Amino acid sequence: MSDSEAPPAVAPEGVSGARGLPQEALEIASGYAFAGPALDLGVLLWDGRCLPDARIRIPLPVLNRHGLVAGATGTGKTKTLQLIAEQLSVQGVPVFLADIKGDVSGISAPGVSNDKVLARAQEVHQEWTPTACPAEFYALGGMGKGIPVRATVTSFGPVLLSKVLQLNQTQEQSLGLIFHYADQKGLELFDLKDLRAVVTFLTSDEGKAELKGIGGLSPATAGVILRSLSAFEAQGMSPFFGEPEFDTSELLRTAPDGRGTVSVLELPEVQDKPQLFSTFLMWMLADLFHDLPEVGDIDKPKLVFFFDEAHLLFTGASKAFLESITQTVRLIRSKGVGVFFVTQTPKDVPADVLAQLGNRVQHALRAFTPDDQKALKATVKTFPHSAYDLEEVLTGIGTGEAVVTVLSEKGAPTPVAATRLRAPQSLMGPVDPAALDRAVQASPLYGRYAQAVDRESAYERLAARDAAAAQAGRAPAKGGGRAKGGGRAKEEPSVVEQVVGSGIFKSLARSMGTQIGREITRSLFGTARRRR
Repeated sequence: MSDSEAPPAVAPEGVSGARGLPQEALEIASGYAFAGPALDLGVLLWDGRCLPDARIRIPLPVLNRHGLVAGATGTGKTKTLQLIAEQLSVQGVPVFLADIKGDVSGISAPGVSNDKVLARAQEVHQEWTPTACPAEFYALGGMGKGIPVRATVTSFGPVLLSKVLQLNQTQEQSLGLIFHYADQKGLELFDLKDLRAVVTFLTSDEGKAELKGIGGLSPATAGVILRSLSAFEAQGMSPFFGEPEFDTSELLRTAPDGRGTVSVLELPEVQDKPQLFSTFLMWMLADLFHDLPEVGDIDKPKLVFFFDEAHLLFTGASKAFLESITQTVRLIRSKGVGVFFVTQTPKDVPADVLAQLGNRVQHALRAFTPDDQKALKATVKTFPHSAYDLEEVLTGIGTGEAVVTVLSEKGAPTPVAATRLRAPQSLMGPVDPAALDRAVQASPLYGRYAQAVDRESAYERLAARDAAAAQAGRAPAKGGGRAKGGGRAKEEPSVVEQVVGSGIFKSLARSMGTQIGREITRSLFGTARRRR
């Protein structure tokens, strides 16, 4: 009997209903026959056919081994995120999703049945029921619909702030020195004006002495940093820094019925500022790393964090920045957090980071140009050996289909499987804006974070002290008054220059350092968290 006439293979134990599958398909299906809890992605595609009895799944315990969801625009990445998030929520695992285009808010509402959805459910033998997930909505700095997410400048740290301000390596090192000085004094920099005051002081005659022994801050570099801060504020970015600072432990919440809360960060209002939101996502991840205890391997993740538009984080990143990302991703797994990077091709993610991503869902790629062809070949090389012609499959699969390989319960890669994905059971699209507003204002977190607070900090205290001195008729700050010989008075210095040049800043910084009683410590990424 020839190979083509060979009888159908017998399904191994655990591949229910798969008897009669071709041998190659059976071997793939058996790689996904997990005994423990798992998420259902879809069913196997083989030789152009959908095989509904060969289920493609991800074991729940390996979701903290990180992953990649990739594919060209319009191939269904967002729906894949929605599908995975729904099932994680049902399993009691909180999820974080960044909503770049504004179409993920539908996860909070039950889906709508139609012919297309029902046809997909029938194809993959899915019992489709409209289901909403418990959700919270956030917005960076309150720009857009959502509970405002803010960070203090101290917490954000010099590494991430340099990325946002697009500083070069020398300027980044100088900014690190400025933070080091503030940390030594125990000075919390709540907002950008606090940072500006410190920069100005450290370049003054009195401030220069403070940096002796640890390096100096050149006026030229300080000028670049101050101009970058001014440009950043002119673009309307200052609301992102301040108080009340968002506590990232809010992302670990579960609903009263035990389902994991899906935290959706609404980003349509800032989607034209990719450097900002991608860096803010990294701050949230680094802050979680800074605070969470080690838990090792656990039955299910504490949180699964989807990092959308991941290529923006790596574009133009320094070597030190990339090393920090790699180390954070490598170590946060043991704290129970899984990270999925979402982008167009695996080549958007540096090799050292890609090596940490054990679970892969690759949607279709386009190969219209020579660059597209290179990206396709590079993507194929990142997969294990496969029974498929992956170049052909990746350019031929349709929307809602993907090539999958994940880690098994034993931590070994599963066979590469072309997969027709299940349909999400929540609404595939945005919810009504009025409903979104109601959900935000009804949240128990709204009262905690909605109203910005400008607590008294170094800048305000110094400005008030200087104003009181002026009202008492005392001598003005250095640089004021009339010129010798009765000429015109020099140009009046700015408020910041009056404050930091008055000689009060130095003693105040020392007294604050004494009151706080300890330095501010920083994590791998230079972030800091001071629980108040």
